[in-house]
Amino acid sequence: MVKLGGQIAPMQSITAGDREILRQRAKLHLDHANSPANEIILRKWRAQAEGRRDSPPVRFLASNFRHEVVTPRLRCEGEQARAIEATLLGGLVGRELFDDDTPISPTFDMGWQTWVKPFGIAPTITRANTPNSQGFHIDPVIGDLATELDKLRGGSFGVDREATARRRELVEDILGDILPVRMVMGSLAGAITNPLVHLMGMEAYYIAMYDCPDAVHEAMEMATGVYEQYYDFLESEQLLLPTTGISPLAQESFAFTDELPTDAVTRTTECWGFLESQETTAVSTETFGEFVLPYQQRLVDRFGLLSYGCCERVDAIWPDYLSKWPTLRKLSVSPFNDEPRVGDYLRGTRVVYYSKPRAEFVTCDGPLDDDAITACFRGICEAASGCLFEIAQREVGTIFGDFERGRHYVRLAKQAVDSYWSP
Repeated sequence: MVKLGGQIAPMQSITAGDREILRQRAKLHLDHANSPANEIILRKWRAQAEGRRDSPPVRFLASNFRHEVVTPRLRCEGEQARAIEATLLGGLVGRELFDDDTPISPTFDMGWQTWVKPFGIAPTITRANTPNSQGFHIDPVIGDLATELDKLRGGSFGVDREATARRRELVEDILGDILPVRMVMGSLAGAITNPLVHLMGMEAYYIAMYDCPDAVHEAMEMATGVYEQYYDFLESEQLLLPTTGISPLAQESFAFTDELPTDAVTRTTECWGFLESQETTAVSTETFGEFVLPYQQRLVDRFGLLSYGCCERVDAIWPDYLSKWPTLRKLSVSPFNDEPRVGDYLRGTRVVYYSKPRAEFVTCDGPLDDDAITACFRGICEAASGCLFEIAQREVGTIFGDFERGRHYVRLAKQAVDSYWSP
């Protein structure tokens, strides 16, 4: 799958040299899509879609170190050409460089340029002043939620149809005869606690649940209402697209399922949605149930299927809350969880154990510790035995420019799956 990220400015001319580079990149992408290796990988994803416990997909995600695997390989000179080339290269990183189980579509995928903002005020973020750093600091724009609640009002949503049309026209003109443009849609968004914490900071958010609980509830209600209106907007404006197969699912997965329509959709209840609340991972289950669950429940009711979680402890909230959602189909299992306990919860169900292993084994300087990596994956595979299972190594900040480092890591993960995971 290739998805054109960001906005493309009004069309500019693409030089003959850049055009040829892009067309060669597109042909390589098509070759990968039509390869026997891709068909083997697609069988793994189709098995997951049908609830069969076959060979689980293993992926090594480069979203945090594109400066090592995409930027140095760019050959185009023009800004817009480089943006398209980066998308083509980025979509093949897992397969070309790491031999992982990223499925490739014989299309150039893009979506409607839509947006939704749950609150009417923007955060102020200070980012680390070092190259390629992921660090940042929240500079609160809300000091006292109880007295400044009105600042949050005015959330918005919309679509830029003209920008979408320009993007599509540009891509089709350059390489549409090689990779037809396919319109896709990611899982429906519904994040509330993350945007709120980015406005007031984590400490202030936690204190507010004690000092001014009514204000926290009102803020949650505001955001929930915006999302509900946004979903109505997508339906009325006919902007919904099928979320199945090689379509993007939040947390860098894919929307493979046999439970949703593959052709036209008209209601959000025919689509995947995604929710998380990693910001509340340190509160009690009762507090989560009071301040988060009622609002998430309203959004869950608007989804066809649900993918849940980022880095939070889902093991703690499974029994009383997550287990009650019959449409839940993918659960993020980060290293902060009791992984065997989550495996016990999911074993034999249609919910995918979406494992996100610890990243330090591959990001620490020096040679890889094969024994430690294998031991880590063994524990994960044993915990997930009997579950629908998927491994995605996220949160990797660097591989020190060493592609073989990532490829070897993937080999170790796949060997662990073959040796220690059982259906």
